[in-house]
Amino acid sequence: MDPLPLGAISARDAELSDEERLVRDSVRRFVRERYLPRAGELYEREEFPRDLIPEMAELGLLGASIAGYGCAGMSPVSYGLVLEELEYGDSGLRSFVSVQGSLAMYAIYSAGSDAQRDKYLPEMARGKLIGCFGLTEPDSGSDPASMATRARKDGDGYVLNGTKMWITNAPFCDLCVVWAKLEDGGAESVRGFVVERGAPGFETRRIHGKMSLRSSETGEVILSDCRVPGSALMPHKPGLGAALRCLNEARFGIAWGAVGAARACFDSALGYARERVQFGVPIASKQLIQEQLVELGSEIVKAELLALHFGRLKQKQGRLLPEQVSLCKRNNVGMALAVARTARGILGANGILLEYPVIRHMLNLESVYTYEGTHEVHTLVLGKALTGHSAF
Repeated sequence: MDPLPLGAISARDAELSDEERLVRDSVRRFVRERYLPRAGELYEREEFPRDLIPEMAELGLLGASIAGYGCAGMSPVSYGLVLEELEYGDSGLRSFVSVQGSLAMYAIYSAGSDAQRDKYLPEMARGKLIGCFGLTEPDSGSDPASMATRARKDGDGYVLNGTKMWITNAPFCDLCVVWAKLEDGGAESVRGFVVERGAPGFETRRIHGKMSLRSSETGEVILSDCRVPGSALMPHKPGLGAALRCLNEARFGIAWGAVGAARACFDSALGYARERVQFGVPIASKQLIQEQLVELGSEIVKAELLALHFGRLKQKQGRLLPEQVSLCKRNNVGMALAVARTARGILGANGILLEYPVIRHMLNLESVYTYEGTHEVHTLVLGKALTGHSAF
C-alpha cells in the first residue's frame, strides 16, 4: 500500500486558512530552495547567510507579527508557521528572525517611544537595521534580576557599564536593546535602552567554538562607560516586566519552531528507513523501526496541535498566560530533542554526517532546550502555577 503522509494523519491543514497555508508554503519554498542546499556547509563553517536577509525582509518575515511600521502584521498562527518552516531549515535561521522580530523589534514596539518606533522599526522590517536583545549576562541567566549591568544618569544622557553574553545577532547588529539597572537599584529599577553600534564604549565580540547553533552568530556585548543620549531610554514602566513580555513572545515562536526541527528529523529518518536495506529488506519493514517512527510521528502531531491551539487562543484573546507559553515551549522543545535523538539512531552511523540534517538539529536543539527559559525553569513555572508554591 502507498504510505500515508504524516500531514494527512494530523489533518492540521484542514484547520488552517487559505492565507495561513499561503504564508507557510511561501516560507517552505524559500527554506528548501535557498537555505537547505547549503545548510550543512553553513553549519560546518559557523556562518549565518547574511545574503538571505533581504529576501527574508521581502517575504515580510522580520517583525512579522507587528502591525504597522512596514511590518506584515501576521496572525499568531501565521507567524508560528513561519518559524516552524524556518526551523525545518535550521534553528539558527529561526533564531535570527525570532530575535530580530520577537525580541528586538517587539521590545521597541511594546516598550519604546513613538520616536523610537518611527526611527527603528521600518528600517528593521526592511532588514536595513539588525537588532539584538541584551538581557543575559555571564553570571545572570535564569535569574535576570541579578544582572550586574548598570546605567548612570550623566547630564542629558546615560553611561552604561556591563557585559551581556550569548547574544544572538550581536556580532553584526546595528543596535542592541540593552537592559540595565538605574544607578544601584534592584530589579524594580531595570530599564531598557536602544544602543546603536558606534556609541562610545559599545563593543561586540563573536563567540567561536560552539558545537550547537553554529549557523547562528552569537556574541558578547561589552559596555565600557558606554555613553548614550537620553533618547535611548525606553519609556516603559521600570522593572523586568517589559523584558519578560518580549521573552514570552519569543518563547511562543520557539514552541512552533521546535516542531519544524522535529519534522525535519522525522522526514529524514522515514526516508532513510524506506531506502536502507539490511537483511535483504528495507529497515522500514522491521517492527522496531516502525514502532520508533510511530512514536515520533505521534509526538509531532500532538505538538503541532498544541501549538495551533495556543496560537488560536492568542489570536482571540490577544495574549496567552505565561504559564501556557511555558507549557508549550517546554513540551515541544523536549519532544523535538527526543525525536532528533531517536532519528539519529535510525540513521545509524550515517546519522552523524552533515549530509543528513539530523545531527545538526539534534545539536541545535540542545541550545533551544536551554535558552529562552531552561526546561527546568519552565517546569518550576508550571509547578508554581499548579501548586501555588514557588520553588525558585
